[in-house]
Amino acid sequence: MERPEASYAVCVDNSEYPASLELRKIYQRLPDLRAEQDGLVRIIDESGEDYLYPSRFFVPISVPEEVEKVFAGAA
Repeated sequence: MERPEASYAVCVDNSEYPASLELRKIYQRLPDLRAEQDGLVRIIDESGEDYLYPSRFFVPISVPEEVEKVFAGAA
């Protein structure tokens, strides 16, 4: 199953989810407008599945196209 287009975010707080999120790690962020309206972000976490987390746990980042290609190959 193909995932929707992703962006990326760095985890800056994993205090409530230490088993699911690694501090300072870059995660794929999937678009979810409904979740964003509620202050949440959809992240592919350490389980390899996407879950909702508080937006405050992440800082969105831009990555160069070459890095996106590498990330896409790792999925």
